[in-house]
Amino acid sequence: MTDIHTLTALQVHNAFKQGKLSASEIVAASLARITQHDPKIKAFLRVFTERAGKNARMLDEKRASGAPLGKLAGIPIALKDNINLKGEITTCGSKILEHFQAPFNATASRLLEQEDAIIIGKTNCDEFAMGSSTEHSAFQKTSNPWNLSCTPGGSSGGSAAAVAARLCPLTLGSDTGGSIRQPASLCGIVGFKPTYGRVSRYGLVAFGSSLDQIGPLAATVEDIAMVMEVLGRHCEHDSTSLPKGPDDLLSKLNAPIKGMKIGVPWEFLENLQPELLRSFQASLDMYKDLGATLVPVDLSCLKYAIAVYYIIATAEASTNLSRFDGIRYGLRSKRATTLDEIYDYSRQEGFGDEVKRRIMLGTFVLSAGYQEAYYRKAQKVRAHIIQKYNEAFSHCAVIATPTSPFPAFQIGSITDPLEMYLADIYTIGNNLAGIPGISIPSGFTQDMKPIGLQLSAPELSEGLLLQAAHALQQVTSYHTAIPKEFL
Repeated sequence: MTDIHTLTALQVHNAFKQGKLSASEIVAASLARITQHDPKIKAFLRVFTERAGKNARMLDEKRASGAPLGKLAGIPIALKDNINLKGEITTCGSKILEHFQAPFNATASRLLEQEDAIIIGKTNCDEFAMGSSTEHSAFQKTSNPWNLSCTPGGSSGGSAAAVAARLCPLTLGSDTGGSIRQPASLCGIVGFKPTYGRVSRYGLVAFGSSLDQIGPLAATVEDIAMVMEVLGRHCEHDSTSLPKGPDDLLSKLNAPIKGMKIGVPWEFLENLQPELLRSFQASLDMYKDLGATLVPVDLSCLKYAIAVYYIIATAEASTNLSRFDGIRYGLRSKRATTLDEIYDYSRQEGFGDEVKRRIMLGTFVLSAGYQEAYYRKAQKVRAHIIQKYNEAFSHCAVIATPTSPFPAFQIGSITDPLEMYLADIYTIGNNLAGIPGISIPSGFTQDMKPIGLQLSAPELSEGLLLQAAHALQQVTSYHTAIPKEFL
């Protein structure tokens, strides 16, 4: 098999199990594509050539010995660079952690390797996952494989671009306000945010602790289901981890969706670009052909979602990032001569503009005299949004919206932070409510920029959500498309 990169993660796994491919061949093919194509994309911050090769050889020996193989055996996987892998650098795309070596594994990393996945590298991201374009990394800007002058979205842009260019079949990202789903949409792949607490956050460097969630990116819903069977389990190291065992997702993917009710918040789509609206309506028509029923739902409350999110997320970020002080770990300024200067200069030199902006905003909304007016009021509106989602789901099984209000945009074209924040208008609600969401490819614009459809479901309805997404993927071929430059 010379075109290993065209295989899905599940196909790679099956080919390895059946002896058609060795783990060494699979990893070598992935590393060769990274060497050939990543200089154009800049999806990777680090590639684990020796580590991946060693683990592949060990896996080949394991198969030869007849030992049982893990659920992800033979699959190359890359991690967003805010997920710890013991012994490797975790930068979060920030200068302040440029040389920080992770002393322990994230639960997600540990579970992947326990099931014989081969972690091949760390992908670029907006600094501390704060951004929607992967332009805020301290190290490099990542390009969209469909148009190298455009961003891949963010903050998990490196993870999305790596899958879109088929540098590896699976990656992990993190989603605080849409950071998996939005880049998946802009790169023409599948991105999944699980229910809050379904995947352990232990070893994920925190941004907004009540919003963050690790999730996978892949070419197909099948691949998402396969890796979620591994990641979706309780972790004693994470107090927010749900006390639930893994779900059986793959075997139930093909359940018919005839009679399923799909909610559509039409009033929330009034200003959608015509091309994106046509793609959205075409997807809904396909669902009707599959036997689903469309019902209108009221999510007008989401007009407050961005304001609520940027109060709660920045408040949590200002608290979480206070640990980066130049004392315990991370960058320490060489200019500093006193303790106060160590704190001030280390953060001044180590953090980028967007991170500083959010820390200042978060500190303000938590400050004396303003906490009641901003932070506590935002929490009340968040509770209202959760209630409105529950009411909507009493009328339907899943809710359909676009994933992004626009397709991939030119690098450097959005300079107003508020305009950039609007990139997450359709995705933020899921994080505030803690519900699962998935973005699946639903078409292309006239200039061949991918478009994504988002489906959302109630808490712990991952199986239902993946069934609905898989049903559409079975009658479309958008997910099979690979950018011409990377065929």
